[in-house]
Amino acid sequence: MTTWSDRAQAYRESPTHREGADLDLVVEWCEPAVGVKVLDVATGGGHVARRLGERGCEVVSLDPSPGMQADVLARAEDIPFDDGAFDVVVTRIAPHHFADIRAAVAEMARASNRLVVIEDTLFSSERHEEAERLRDPTHVRNYTEDEWRELLTDAALEVEQVERFEKTHPLEDWLARTGCEGEEAERVRELLADRMTSDGTAWTDTKILLRARKSPS
Repeated sequence: MTTWSDRAQAYRESPTHREGADLDLVVEWCEPAVGVKVLDVATGGGHVARRLGERGCEVVSLDPSPGMQADVLARAEDIPFDDGAFDVVVTRIAPHHFADIRAAVAEMARASNRLVVIEDTLFSSERHEEAERLRDPTHVRNYTEDEWRELLTDAALEVEQVERFEKTHPLEDWLARTGCEGEEAERVRELLADRMTSDGTAWTDTKILLRARKSPS
């Protein structure tokens, strides 16, 4: 996970990750209050954990990369906590990196006794997927809303709410965060041509947010 440790500061500073209406909604969907126990999976820059901590939640952050400075070093597929150890398990703009998405969702559901809140990039096209993988080889896949609903339902979770947010990404900053340059960067620009803003300086994607509740056993 050296790659992600090297990128850590860039993700802590990234406006896409540290702010936005999508982040605000993720926080609200976690039903923050003093004493609520939350596990922030693949915490990255720690933006969700910070915001929930400010609302009085007891937050444990988890990430596989040492550079992200999480409380616990572990993958989403291997959450080292007991069943139902947390009121809420949340992950934001990370599942597209999970090697085994089904195992990760099952683990998040297992560790929660109430809610699972997820935000990630919505699948749009194979061109977009190719651009994402070229820009960042750790990208595995984005998923459709139907795929997300199936994953959550299969993990004995009941989907309560789904929202979408369009996000705009300044292209050069986005490429620089993963060190994508030269011919690869040019190919990424070609692949994202249909998603570029009119001035060509940024591109857009859609984030999907899902809130699911633990089904009564």
